[in-house]
Order: sequence, then C-alpha cells, then structure tokens
Amino acid sequence: MDVDSKANQSADGAVSVVIPADLEEVANRLRDAGPEEILRWAVDRFYPKLTMATAFGAEGCAIIHMLAEIEPRVRIFNLDTGYQFRETLELRDRIAEKYGIEVEMIRPATTVAEYEAIHGGPLYGTHPDRCCHDRKILPLRQAIIGYDGWISSIRGDQSKDRANTPKVGWDKKFNLVKINPLLNWTKKDVWTYVVANDVPYNPLHDAGYPSIGCWPCTQPVAPGDDERAGRWAGKAKTECGLHSLDSSQL
Repeated sequence: MDVDSKANQSADGAVSVVIPADLEEVANRLRDAGPEEILRWAVDRFYPKLTMATAFGAEGCAIIHMLAEIEPRVRIFNLDTGYQFRETLELRDRIAEKYGIEVEMIRPATTVAEYEAIHGGPLYGTHPDRCCHDRKILPLRQAIIGYDGWISSIRGDQSKDRANTPKVGWDKKFNLVKINPLLNWTKKDVWTYVVANDVPYNPLHDAGYPSIGCWPCTQPVAPGDDERAGRWAGKAKTECGLHSLDSSQL
C-alpha cells in the first residue's frame, strides 16, 4: 500500500488494516471520470497489486477490453462455483483467444459433488446465502490476499446497494480499495460499447438473461422487467454478498 496512508484502528488501539489517506480526494477527483481514466489511475496506483473479479457479464467483458489496451497483465479471475452455465465457461476461452488474457478460475475447497454430499444435497434452493458464502465469498477472500485494489464491474443503477457505492473507495468487507469504473454507466452505455468494440459476450444475454450468475439461481426475464429480476427469483435475496453493503448477507 502507498506510504500516504493511515491506519484504521479498533477501539483498543490495535491496527487492523491500512487505508490510503487520500481516497476521499481521489473519489471526488474521479467522480465524473470515464472508465478508462479510472482504470488508468488504478493501474498507475496499484499495479501489480491490482486484480479484477469478473462473472463474465457484459460489463466485465467491456472492462477486460479496456484493460487489454491499458495493462493486459492485470490479474483477472472468476469465482467458479461449479454451478456456472456452459456458455459462461466457453466465454472465457473466447476472451483468451481475442485478447490473450487468461482469466484465472478460482474454485472453492470442495467440488460440487463433495459440497452437496456434506450438506445432504444442494443448498442453493434452501440456503442460498450460505451457498454464496461458501462458494463465492470464501474463495474471494483467498483470491485477494496480497492485493491492494480490486476492480469490479457493477453499475450504480443495478440496485440500491450498488448505487451507494463510490467509484473508488475502501471496501471494509474485504480490506482493500475497490474500484468501480462503470458505476455511472447505464445498460445502454455498456451495450453501445460492447457492440462498437466487438467485445465477446455471453450468448445467454440474447436469450433473455440480462444478468447471469449460477444456473440454479438464474432465470430469463420478461421484456421490461428489472434486469436482475432473474437472480434468485422468488426469494428476498438480491446479492451474492460480494457487492452488498449489508454484511449480514454473508
């Protein structure tokens, strides 16, 4: 982490993490910046201790295209729960072919078969929060060890939690700086960029899946519905926990 930083101390005075002292100033300076400017700042500030998590959504693929031009050596990883769509996994190969970027697959400690055997069956239908925690949150915590900043592809208009996220800020859940270069973009902005730059994307988007996660918890949506309506449909759950502000979802 940069030397111009400040320690975050607990009530007893113990130092827990080190937070860059100028994050608020940076966030204000980049408030109206475009994605490429934000990514260049992140690369200049944090690379090689900069990483990106992607679920291979259209937003993530757009950022990969930008990083391929700015700094293709940034480590990019996917949290492979074992429940991903075949089309999602095939997209990884198409990205590697186009950009020469091999997205690293981060997997849980147990295979799907082992996990379901331990719990007497799948948890995604009965305890989806637990399933996300075990197969996404825990692997993410391991994947970001040693990194000072991580890039996400969330948009502010996707949910209330995401709207309250700064473009650049301290992620206290994972103890590093989180960079959200597409925060001010709309769905239209993303697809305009994808089409204009011939960015590879998941064909499920053309089949009524605007937001794609694990296959057991993702459904197509009707025209005009909220783009995340197909995620955990029929449940109160709206986030896997990576980007929610409510730590109780973990």
